[in-house]
Amino acid sequence: MSEAGQTNKSKDGAYRVLARKYRPADFSALIGQEPMVQTLTNAFATGRIAQAWMLTGVRGVGKTTTARILARALNYKTADIDRPSVDLTVPGEHCQAIMEGRHVDVIEMDAASHTGIDDIRDIIDRVRYAPVSARYKVYIIDEVHMLSTQAFNGLLKTLEEPPPHVKFIFATTEIRKVPITVLSRCQRFDLRRIDAGKLVGHLSNIARQEGIEVEDEALAMVARAAEGSARDSLSILDQAIAHGGGRVTAAAVRAMLGLADRARVVDLFENVMKGDVAAALGELRTQYDTGADPVAVLNDLAEFTHLVTRLRFVPSAADDASLSEDERNRGLEFSRSLSVRVMARAWQMLLKGIPEVQSSNRPVSAAEMVLIRLAHAADLPTLDEALKSLGDAPQQPSGSPRNGGMPAGGGNGGPGASAVSQARMPVTNGGGQAMRLVESAPAPVAFVAPTPEPEPVADAVPVRSINDLANLAEANREMAFKVLIRRAVRPVRIEPGHMEVSLTNDAPRTFLNDLTVKLKAWTGRHWLVSLSKEEGGPTLAEIEATKREVALTDAKADPTVAAILARFPGAKIIDVRLPTTPEAADADIDAEPQPDPGIGLDNDDDDPF
Repeated sequence: MSEAGQTNKSKDGAYRVLARKYRPADFSALIGQEPMVQTLTNAFATGRIAQAWMLTGVRGVGKTTTARILARALNYKTADIDRPSVDLTVPGEHCQAIMEGRHVDVIEMDAASHTGIDDIRDIIDRVRYAPVSARYKVYIIDEVHMLSTQAFNGLLKTLEEPPPHVKFIFATTEIRKVPITVLSRCQRFDLRRIDAGKLVGHLSNIARQEGIEVEDEALAMVARAAEGSARDSLSILDQAIAHGGGRVTAAAVRAMLGLADRARVVDLFENVMKGDVAAALGELRTQYDTGADPVAVLNDLAEFTHLVTRLRFVPSAADDASLSEDERNRGLEFSRSLSVRVMARAWQMLLKGIPEVQSSNRPVSAAEMVLIRLAHAADLPTLDEALKSLGDAPQQPSGSPRNGGMPAGGGNGGPGASAVSQARMPVTNGGGQAMRLVESAPAPVAFVAPTPEPEPVADAVPVRSINDLANLAEANREMAFKVLIRRAVRPVRIEPGHMEVSLTNDAPRTFLNDLTVKLKAWTGRHWLVSLSKEEGGPTLAEIEATKREVALTDAKADPTVAAILARFPGAKIIDVRLPTTPEAADADIDAEPQPDPGIGLDNDDDDPF
């Protein structure tokens, strides 16, 4: 059901645009949203009606309209039916007021202008009261993603456990901006873009009801320009009717929207793929003189390139109702004759060229340069084809004449081929299009003997252990890095140029990369530092801690130290100084017995003795 039977003028005599006049009034009139309609039909039939719904999709697919239809279904009441129903064929008691947005129990709020917590507090205060006349009090909040964080948080409790007489319907075009805590409390429906074929049928039906003569190609242009939006398509059709004075033609729509003729876009594509630069530039200039935007021309060219590539793999795509006969028939021909590599290359060049034209202060000149690049590259072989052709070419003996008796060097500017000659290069590049061969004077090629790999050079500072690594860091005044080495590195395997270690949990994430860089700077050679799955040996800090514990135990067992501890009650050993080098240790052994200065005592008593 829709408002199609009504006149174009509202009650006050003002003209009503097609987008409002043909707005759907029940679920059967919604186009392209069959999955959502099926889900709601089953839910209403079984009584599994949610307390909140989230409707999301691009502009013009029917989010607000669906919210109103859903509010109407919740409050549906006739002389024979008094329950929620999706069968809205017969207008109910509240239907007209709800669809016009003036029902007292269906509150529509625009979150873009009511973003704060105070607006949500007002809703929370009012949900406690029962509806005035309808079955449910329905809150429709449009563009809900515009609510503030405080507003969302204030709504959570009421949204999770609303009174039985309250329902919430949210609509948004930016679903990612809605907090997950809100989404988890709603049933979500993603309203899809409307297929171009369905839009063409919908527009054709409206034009028939309006008594407007519309060309099929014009409807296809309108549907393509709407990009899946029913509201946009009706707005464009409304404008086209006014532009054409009651008759809508393809030429009028093309001039109104600044579009290029689709047939001429196909001609431009053909000229570019043949490498005919002059014809391509002439076609672009002709379209520009008739009012086509250079950016729109390149966009249409990119769209047709994508269509040709798609038709190669999905021939059934030619059945799309939004395609013209030229696009359908010639697109299929191109898809059979052009290789995928050529079309992919053209697509990439267009993607890079279109932003250049958009940002240029001379868009038509920039567009011409893009077409020149496309035409020049279209008849060149791809890299793998050129390499294959070179590999298939027969080898000629050294010093033998080439190119009709010319010496290998080409003489004084002789016509040596800079590319593979016609006899060696295939005529087509795998896709059927002709290939241009460029001839120029070849440059002499000098033979360069391969450079032998340098012999490995021994490290100026050998690193055979983690202790060597720590000493190397200290020698280069990297004291902070030395501390990291002592604390975080567990050695697994150390060889010249290769170090395999495991790390403790407190090692920085970039430690291995930093160590590789520093080793190259310290030793003058490349090092491969890898992380091992093995546990590895103890760190230098752990080794030192173990030695200190052993020394502390030995000190406690020493008779002299034990006597001192007994003489001073409460005293304890707080430090044991270990020799840092083997020479120092030997010196300590050879020295005459002295009172041990390496043991520090601490007396916890207050005895001044």
